[in-house]
Amino acid sequence: MGKRRRKKRDRRPNLPPDTLKAAASTRVKEPLSSLQAGYDFDPDYSSMVKDLKRIGALAGTFIGLLIVLSFFLR
Repeated sequence: MGKRRRKKRDRRPNLPPDTLKAAASTRVKEPLSSLQAGYDFDPDYSSMVKDLKRIGALAGTFIGLLIVLSFFLR
């Protein structure tokens, strides 16, 4: 048997109709340029860089240890 396909319906929030009308009328659209001017994106990745350096050092140490152990186990 084939799969039945359902019609996709628009999703609507479970709110009374008068609330939706009030919310739609109070929404004010601002120009995109004014939103971009007020938002300053300045991420701080210093802790992430520190963690990556530590992971790299541990990986290098373990690989070096495996190489040294391979000479002793032969």
